[in-house]
Formats: sequence, C-alpha cells, structure tokens
Amino acid sequence: MDKLIAEFDRALRAVAGVANAARPSPAEQKPESELDAGARAHAAALMRVNHVGEICAQALYQGQALTARNAHVKAALEQAAREEEDHLAWSIERIRELGGRPSLLNPLWYAGSFAIGALAGAMGDRWNLAFLAETERQVEEHLTGHLEALPAADERTRAVVAAMRADEAKHRATALALGAAELPSAAKAAMRFASRVMTTLAYRI
Repeated sequence: MDKLIAEFDRALRAVAGVANAARPSPAEQKPESELDAGARAHAAALMRVNHVGEICAQALYQGQALTARNAHVKAALEQAAREEEDHLAWSIERIRELGGRPSLLNPLWYAGSFAIGALAGAMGDRWNLAFLAETERQVEEHLTGHLEALPAADERTRAVVAAMRADEAKHRATALALGAAELPSAAKAAMRFASRVMTTLAYRI
C-alpha cells in the first residue's frame, strides 16, 4: 500500500509540474541571455515539449517497473525514473524562467504513457527493455534536434537539453546491456508517429 501511495503521489506531482531534483540544474552554471520575444517564446515552447516528454517518461517507467519481472530490470527502470525526475524539475523551471507554461494536456500524456509502459512490461523483460532502449534512442534524436533549433545565445536552455540528452544515452546503454531485444521496424515507426503527434500538440497546447 505504501508503494502504491508513493507512486500515486509521484504521478500527481509529475502532472502538476511539481518535481524535486536530486541534482542542480545545468542552467545554473550559465548566464541568462537577452532574447527577443519570439526567440523566448520559441525556446519556452520547445522546453514545454521536452517537459511533456519527461512526463511521458515518468509514466512509462512507472508502468514498466510495475509489470517488470526481473529485479535488475525493475531497479534499472526505477533508477532511470529518478533521473528523469531531475529532467522534469529542470525543464519546468526553465519554462517558467522563459515566461512559458506547461502543456494543458499533461494528464492525458501521463495516462496514455502509463498504459503503454505497463503493456510493454507485461510482454516480458527483454521486450520491456527493447521498448526502453528505442524510446531513449528516439528521445536522444529529438533532443539533438532541439539543440539545433534553440537560439544559439540561449545558453541556459541549451545546457539543460544537453544534460538531458546525456542521461537518455546512458539509459539506452543500460537497457542494451541488460539484454534488450530489437523491436520490429513497424513498432519503431509507430512510436515515431506517436512522438510526432505529441510534440506537435505540446508545442502549441
């Protein structure tokens, strides 16, 4: 029961934009830049997309850990979720610094991702890890695209995104080391399409 309450509390905090980071934000080491209104709004919208991605990651990891069978797999998922909570805190803080707001669809993103994560876990640990590895690979690509799209002068946002990308690469490597299977091409394509829908909506809503 205590575990269930803790997971429910984590879900509520993720959706509400309340997250506690164990590590300081990489933005703290960078000065705030002078950005015009358009550049600031664009950076805030990109960080809103990233924040939604972290909400989805929290939900995915919680769902996957709930149905994972192997203790090492469960521990790896829970460790990744803790590090992704840092990302949640960093991204919502940067959104607010830029004068933006989180996505209005956060409860929907969380619920859908939790269901997908639980389903992935129920398929068995190798496929659970395969889903994790592919998710992290696509997120890593997505963050690379954001680094290219962000204003060059926005050092604070760029520092956050770069640190998030490094963590995603580490999570993918962990999943592969634990024996992740290779997802079918159709599954990868479906994940990419779902990600495109999410990012398009989150940029605006």
